[in-house]
Amino acid sequence: MQSSAIQTEQQESQPKGMNKLTIRDVDLAHKHAFMRVDFNVPLSEDGREIMDDTRIKETLPTLEYALRHKAKLILASHLGRPKGKPNSKYSLRPLVDRLRMLLDHHLGEQVNVAFSPDCVGELATEMARQLESGQVLLLENLRFHAE
Repeated sequence: MQSSAIQTEQQESQPKGMNKLTIRDVDLAHKHAFMRVDFNVPLSEDGREIMDDTRIKETLPTLEYALRHKAKLILASHLGRPKGKPNSKYSLRPLVDRLRMLLDHHLGEQVNVAFSPDCVGELATEMARQLESGQVLLLENLRFHAE
Protein backbone atom coordinates (compact mmCIF):
# COMPACT_ATOMS: atom_id res chain seq x y z
CA MET A 1 0.00 0.00 0.00
CA GLN A 2 1.42 3.41 -0.88
CA SER A 3 1.60 6.25 1.66
CA SER A 4 -1.11 8.32 -0.10
CA ALA A 5 -3.43 5.32 0.09
CA ILE A 6 -2.65 4.93 3.79
CA GLN A 7 -3.39 8.60 4.44
CA THR A 8 -6.68 8.37 2.55
CA GLU A 9 -7.63 5.23 4.47
CA GLN A 10 -6.79 6.91 7.80
CA GLN A 11 -8.76 10.02 6.87
CA GLU A 12 -11.76 7.93 5.89
CA SER A 13 -11.66 5.96 9.16
CA GLN A 14 -11.59 9.14 11.25
CA PRO A 15 -15.07 10.49 12.10
CA LYS A 16 -15.95 13.72 10.34
CA GLY A 17 -15.26 16.76 12.46
CA MET A 18 -12.66 14.87 14.51
CA ASN A 19 -9.53 16.34 12.94
CA LYS A 20 -6.59 16.49 15.30
CA LEU A 21 -5.52 19.87 16.56
CA THR A 22 -1.88 20.84 16.73
CA ILE A 23 -0.23 23.47 18.84
CA ARG A 24 -0.58 25.85 15.90
CA ASP A 25 -4.39 25.59 16.15
CA VAL A 26 -4.54 26.94 19.71
CA ASP A 27 -4.30 30.54 20.91
CA LEU A 28 -1.48 30.31 23.48
CA ALA A 29 -1.01 34.00 24.26
CA HIS A 30 -0.93 34.60 28.02
CA LYS A 31 -2.40 31.15 28.74
CA HIS A 32 -1.03 28.22 30.71
CA ALA A 33 0.04 25.38 28.43
CA PHE A 34 0.67 22.00 30.06
CA MET A 35 2.98 19.78 28.01
CA ARG A 36 3.89 16.20 28.70
CA VAL A 37 7.44 15.88 27.36
CA ASP A 38 9.88 12.98 27.11
CA PHE A 39 12.86 14.08 29.19
CA ASN A 40 13.75 10.51 30.17
CA VAL A 41 17.42 11.15 29.43
CA PRO A 42 20.42 9.09 30.53
CA LEU A 43 22.15 10.54 33.57
CA SER A 44 25.48 9.78 35.22
CA GLU A 45 25.50 7.23 38.06
CA ASP A 46 25.08 9.97 40.68
CA GLY A 47 22.21 11.52 38.70
CA ARG A 48 23.87 14.93 38.41
CA GLU A 49 25.07 15.01 34.80
CA ILE A 50 23.10 14.54 31.60
CA MET A 51 24.90 12.06 29.37
CA ASP A 52 22.77 12.61 26.24
CA ASP A 53 20.37 15.53 25.78
CA THR A 54 18.86 14.40 22.46
CA ARG A 55 15.36 14.00 23.90
CA ILE A 56 15.45 17.53 25.30
CA LYS A 57 16.66 18.93 21.97
CA GLU A 58 13.83 17.14 20.14
CA THR A 59 11.26 19.20 22.09
CA LEU A 60 12.82 22.57 21.27
CA PRO A 61 10.75 23.40 18.16
CA THR A 62 7.49 22.88 20.07
CA LEU A 63 8.73 24.71 23.15
CA GLU A 64 10.00 27.55 20.99
CA TYR A 65 6.65 27.88 19.25
CA ALA A 66 4.82 28.06 22.58
CA LEU A 67 7.25 30.57 24.07
CA ARG A 68 7.28 32.82 21.00
CA HIS A 69 3.49 32.86 21.24
CA LYS A 70 3.72 33.98 24.89
CA ALA A 71 2.48 30.80 26.56
CA LYS A 72 3.03 30.16 30.26
CA LEU A 73 4.64 26.77 29.78
CA ILE A 74 4.37 23.94 32.33
CA LEU A 75 6.45 20.87 31.48
CA ALA A 76 5.93 17.41 32.96
CA SER A 77 8.04 14.30 32.42
CA HIS A 78 9.18 11.12 34.04
CA LEU A 79 12.76 9.97 34.45
CA GLY A 80 13.77 6.41 35.13
CA ARG A 81 11.83 4.09 37.42
CA PRO A 82 11.88 5.51 40.95
CA LYS A 83 9.12 3.11 42.14
CA GLY A 84 6.55 5.71 43.14
CA LYS A 85 8.61 7.64 45.66
CA PRO A 86 11.15 10.47 45.52
CA ASN A 87 14.71 9.44 44.73
CA SER A 88 17.31 12.15 44.08
CA LYS A 89 18.99 9.91 41.50
CA TYR A 90 15.90 10.37 39.30
CA SER A 91 15.25 14.05 39.91
CA LEU A 92 14.61 16.29 36.91
CA ARG A 93 16.45 19.12 38.69
CA PRO A 94 19.70 18.60 36.69
CA LEU A 95 17.73 19.18 33.48
CA VAL A 96 16.78 22.77 34.34
CA ASP A 97 20.15 24.34 33.55
CA ARG A 98 20.53 22.34 30.32
CA LEU A 99 17.00 23.18 29.23
CA ARG A 100 17.59 26.86 29.97
CA MET A 101 20.87 26.84 28.04
CA LEU A 102 19.30 25.08 25.04
CA LEU A 103 16.28 27.40 25.00
CA ASP A 104 18.47 30.50 25.34
CA HIS A 105 20.56 29.35 22.39
CA HIS A 106 17.57 28.23 20.31
CA LEU A 107 15.55 31.40 20.90
CA GLY A 108 18.47 33.83 20.94
CA GLU A 109 17.29 35.34 24.23
CA GLN A 110 17.27 34.45 27.91
CA VAL A 111 14.42 32.22 29.02
CA ASN A 112 13.28 31.94 32.63
CA VAL A 113 13.09 28.22 33.50
CA ALA A 114 11.87 27.50 37.03
CA PHE A 115 11.76 24.14 38.80
CA SER A 116 9.07 22.82 41.10
CA PRO A 117 10.36 20.25 43.61
CA ASP A 118 7.05 18.40 43.26
CA CYS A 119 4.65 17.79 40.40
CA VAL A 120 1.49 18.10 42.54
CA GLY A 121 0.36 20.07 45.53
CA GLU A 122 0.19 23.66 46.66
CA LEU A 123 3.76 24.66 45.77
CA ALA A 124 3.54 23.35 42.20
CA THR A 125 0.13 24.99 41.80
CA GLU A 126 1.37 28.33 43.12
CA MET A 127 4.51 28.26 40.98
CA ALA A 128 2.37 27.58 37.91
CA ARG A 129 0.00 30.38 38.89
CA GLN A 130 2.91 32.85 39.14
CA LEU A 131 4.28 32.08 35.67
CA GLU A 132 4.41 35.00 33.30
CA SER A 133 4.03 34.79 29.54
CA GLY A 134 7.13 33.32 27.92
CA GLN A 135 8.30 31.55 31.09
CA VAL A 136 8.77 27.83 31.74
CA LEU A 137 8.11 25.69 34.80
CA LEU A 138 9.55 22.17 34.87
CA LEU A 139 7.76 19.94 37.36
CA GLU A 140 9.58 17.25 39.32
CA ASN A 141 9.49 13.63 38.10
CA LEU A 142 5.92 12.41 37.63
CA ARG A 143 6.95 8.91 38.75
CA PHE A 144 7.74 10.16 42.26
CA HIS A 145 4.05 9.47 42.90
CA ALA A 146 2.61 5.98 42.58
CA GLU A 147 -0.87 7.12 41.53
